[in-house]
Amino acid sequence: MLTVGEKLSSIKVKIQDNSEITIPEKGKKYILFFYPKDNTPGCTAEACSIRDEYQAIKKLGYELYGVSVDSIKSHLKFIDNHQLPFPLISDEEKTLVEAFGVWGKKKFMGREYMGTNRATFILDDSGAITHVIDKVDTKNAAQQLLDILA
Repeated sequence: MLTVGEKLSSIKVKIQDNSEITIPEKGKKYILFFYPKDNTPGCTAEACSIRDEYQAIKKLGYELYGVSVDSIKSHLKFIDNHQLPFPLISDEEKTLVEAFGVWGKKKFMGREYMGTNRATFILDDSGAITHVIDKVDTKNAAQQLLDILA
């Protein structure tokens, strides 16, 4: 997993409207929250927490994106089901999850598999990581961010 102080090379990714963006783009500050799967209980709690405080986060000058390996179609359903106001990156090729080091071995009900480990990264306007939240409180994810950014 990337750590505070590391810089990310620019990576092109697709968001839910199928347009391409480059992350990071110099001069912009970012919050990227990586989550395992659309429309699952923990991921929904996290996304809705951030949705409810999205305007407060935006006022602090950050571009915010949710990132998972789900398809664009899945993202559109997730956005629609929960009225999410922020874009979701469809990382089906696992470019971002691997670059940030959040793709790895997971365990669920005794079964091991590869998946996205939940984490949030805050990047400054030079593309350097300023904060990493690797123990995300899904129900209070937005407050965790605001406590760091305020």
